[in-house]
Amino acid sequence: MLWHELTIHTTEEAVEMISNFLHEAGAGGVSIEESGTLNKKRDTTYGELYDVPLNDIPEGFAVIKGYYSEGTDMVALQAEVNPRIEELSEFGIDAGEIRYETRTVDENDWATAWKQYFKPVRISDRLTIKPTWEEYTPESPDEKIIELDPGMAFGTGTHPTTTLCLRTLEKVIQGGEEMIDVGTGSGILSIGAVHLGAKHVLALDLDPVAVTSAIENVELNKMQQQITVKESDLLSVLGSQDPALGVKLPVKIIVANILAEIILLFVDDVYKALESGGIYIVSGIWKNKEQVVHDALVASGFEVRAIEREEDWLAFEARKR
Repeated sequence: MLWHELTIHTTEEAVEMISNFLHEAGAGGVSIEESGTLNKKRDTTYGELYDVPLNDIPEGFAVIKGYYSEGTDMVALQAEVNPRIEELSEFGIDAGEIRYETRTVDENDWATAWKQYFKPVRISDRLTIKPTWEEYTPESPDEKIIELDPGMAFGTGTHPTTTLCLRTLEKVIQGGEEMIDVGTGSGILSIGAVHLGAKHVLALDLDPVAVTSAIENVELNKMQQQITVKESDLLSVLGSQDPALGVKLPVKIIVANILAEIILLFVDDVYKALESGGIYIVSGIWKNKEQVVHDALVASGFEVRAIEREEDWLAFEARKR
């Protein structure tokens, strides 16, 4: 089967939004390649090995590729996406000088070829992400393995925003907590939380593709009894005591790894859904959004306890007063 490939050259700051635009325009898959310039330091804290050489994408920039079925009108599709990208500046997101490229590719060139670059990655003292098709032996009894098959709709879990969340969860989970994962995607944060000792996680996402992916990954990790996946947003479950959710609100921990623009819309809802002293871990935040997210958390009554950073991304650990 042949597919149309739409390539967009943009900035790392705009990656999340533009990727979303491509999905909403009907992409069968989206790939993202961020800067890998030779002066970019690679994190080897946990002994990571890198099989793929650094690329020549300028620092701070990225290349996004969306794949569309053979009959798609690519001229019309680009005309649909371009105005949405141009509007990003109104939200304080610099997409840079956008450049488009299109070509036709065979399905085998993209649907499975990317898997050769996804290897087991140790991302913290206790957590390792392992693709389902790779063999891996834990280095110690304390090492927990997150089995992941992200499919073409989601990343491999090694993006800075995800690793920041997982490392923060490792710090705050003591054992026995109930948690909500807002915008769960592949379900990786929920799975990691259970490995770290969370009692039960309610994983929410509005995207039915994400819900399907999360359910599949929960089953891969044999955590159906500890994780409930639901197609919903936080507001829809706020105040609910439905036992089918698997958690009793308010909960001890909420994590959200989504865009800063979306985060700002439901900070008050998170506050209501947390018990007193509860922890909110929020990531997906580009460096230029740090102050506005910080101010929103404080305005809602949170105490910002820590800000973790990796490359140009950051995550907040906040406590409900």
